[in-house]
Amino acid sequence: MTDTHISGVSRRSFLHSSGSAAIAMPFVLTSVTRAASPGDTLKVGLVGCGGRGTGAASQALSADRNVQLVAMGDVFESSVKRSHAELSSQVPKEKIKVEPDKMFSGLDSYKKVIDSGVDVVLLTAPPGFRPEHFEYAVKAGKHVFAEKPMASDAAGVRRVMDAVAESKRKKLAVVAGFCWRYDYPRRAFYQRIHDGLMGEVRSIYATYLTSPVKPMPPASTRPQGMGDIEWQIRNWYNFVWLSGDGLVEQAIHSVDKIAWAMRDEPPESCVAVGGRAVAAHGGNIYDHIQVNYEWADGTRGFMAQRQSNNCHGENNDYLMGTKGLGYITGRGVYMTGENAWKYSGEKPDMYQVEHNELFASIRAGKPINDGDRMAKSTLMGIMGRMAAYTGAKVTWEMALGSKEQLVPEKATLDMPFDVPGLAIPGKTPFV
Repeated sequence: MTDTHISGVSRRSFLHSSGSAAIAMPFVLTSVTRAASPGDTLKVGLVGCGGRGTGAASQALSADRNVQLVAMGDVFESSVKRSHAELSSQVPKEKIKVEPDKMFSGLDSYKKVIDSGVDVVLLTAPPGFRPEHFEYAVKAGKHVFAEKPMASDAAGVRRVMDAVAESKRKKLAVVAGFCWRYDYPRRAFYQRIHDGLMGEVRSIYATYLTSPVKPMPPASTRPQGMGDIEWQIRNWYNFVWLSGDGLVEQAIHSVDKIAWAMRDEPPESCVAVGGRAVAAHGGNIYDHIQVNYEWADGTRGFMAQRQSNNCHGENNDYLMGTKGLGYITGRGVYMTGENAWKYSGEKPDMYQVEHNELFASIRAGKPINDGDRMAKSTLMGIMGRMAAYTGAKVTWEMALGSKEQLVPEKATLDMPFDVPGLAIPGKTPFV
């Protein structure tokens, strides 16, 4: 797992490489690759056989009439077997064609899946591995569904950016797991914002206040003889190098919606506060972060993230424009002011829509490519984490050029790997 150079990517070229995000349904690129005829069987490989990966595979197999799952891989053999059994009970048997020799395990299992003759690969392993997996899939010429986020550090984002450029040259479909971009109510909402019906956006407040996702078990429960890397992967959410922190792994959905409102123009800078209120038991992520993003025109975006029990919970978005207010809450998706509106149309499952549009674009020879915005939203989350961990004001250029590399270059399950303790603002340096 190696770092890459920035490839001469300046902030300006990065911002304008993709322009505004497409919002209409469905949104596809105009570049055309060879269409897959209805008679062609699209072979799918799954990398990362946890709950999200199993769900993604089920949705992929429901997205197209002529698609088969033919290869599966995970670090742990037990995860592959469990996922295969679950899928076999949910999906028509003619769509599950995974022979025993195509069920791979180990840290290199992603290569075996990608090299097994698949057409489409689903990348759902922990985010720290995503850059390496995505890069390998693109080099192999595979269409990709990549779960969010795309990396856990800036070095990984730069690898993803380089691979995105290659995916465009190869006319590959790349769909990101930023699922709200495929939600019909939110598409309609942000389209109205981009059409100016709320006026100029002046501030955005997004919340992701929830309970812990995967609490870290006490060190005393670690099996004797288990290596550091294996222990950390089995508890991956609690380690920054694997998950990126709760802001980057879970609340990145809300960061992505802030970026969406701003037409995917990244902020110029941010400051943040955060910390850990509950004992980490050896993990090193914060359980709360609040970020204040600022754009060149003075617009502010506020991201509040917390993972604590017995606290107020909500996952909402509040937008203020010069002509009205916008809301995404439990009451619905709506606007008040000069152009009051509330969404009342179809609400198909956004997770399924992701895959429906991915496979439809492959069939049509007009591949969707979410690559630019998926990299930018990921870096925007990492930027906020950097600001919280260090106490520094972090600019977009600082985040993009950061030399921090959290992921070990060559990992083995039994290797020793000490992770840093909890970051201390004012003491932890920006790298």
